[in-house]
Amino acid sequence: MDFSEAENKRRVSEILALLKKRYPDARVLLDYNSPFELLIATILAAQCTDERVNQVTPSLFSKFGDPAKMSEASAQEIEEIIRPTGFFKAKTKSLLGTSEALTAKFKGQVPETMEELITLPGVGRKTANVVLGNCFNKPAIMVDTHVKRVSTRLGFTDKKDPDKIEFDLKEIIPEKDHTLYSRIVTFHGRYTCIARKPKCSECVVESLCPFPEKNL
Repeated sequence: MDFSEAENKRRVSEILALLKKRYPDARVLLDYNSPFELLIATILAAQCTDERVNQVTPSLFSKFGDPAKMSEASAQEIEEIIRPTGFFKAKTKSLLGTSEALTAKFKGQVPETMEELITLPGVGRKTANVVLGNCFNKPAIMVDTHVKRVSTRLGFTDKKDPDKIEFDLKEIIPEKDHTLYSRIVTFHGRYTCIARKPKCSECVVESLCPFPEKNL
C-alpha cells in the first residue's frame, strides 16, 4: 500500500505517540560513559549484539579509555580483547585508525558534526548518528536493522540502503523527533516487530500498519 507524504506524516505523529507511551525508557543499549566510548562501542556493534559488545568494552576501556591511549595500543592487544565481537581484525584497524585521527586531528575530542565524524576510519552515517543523537543531542536518525525493518513494514520507505532509508525518514519525521523515532522504533523492532514472526496481535500500532504478512 502506497501512502502520500502527507498521509505518512499523519501516521508518523500517531505512531510516535503510541510507541513513546509503549516504550518510555527506550534508549541506546550500548554501555558508555563518554562520546568516545559510545563511538568505539558502536563500531564494535557492527554485525554483533549490543549484549556481546557490553561484555567486551569494560576490559577495553579500562586499558584504553581515551583516544591517546587506544592509539598507542598494539593491534594484538586490541584483537585479544574484542575477538568475541567478530570481524576483530577489521574492527581493530578501525579502532586504531579512529583513535589516531581523533588524537591528531581533533585534539582527542569526538567531533560533533556528521561531516567530521564520517572522516574517521570505520565510521559511517549510522555510527555517526548514534553518537550525535545520544551524546550531543543532535537530531539523528539511526538506521539499524530494527529501524530498517519496522520502517519498511510501516510503509515509510521501500529502500534497502540504510543511508537512503535515513533520507526517506527525514522527509516525513519532524526533525525534533529524529532521535526519539530511532530509539522507540529500535525497541519496537527488538521486542514486538521482530524479524521472523512479528507479534502483531500485541502491537500498539497494528491498526496503522500496512504490513501484509501480519500475525493476528
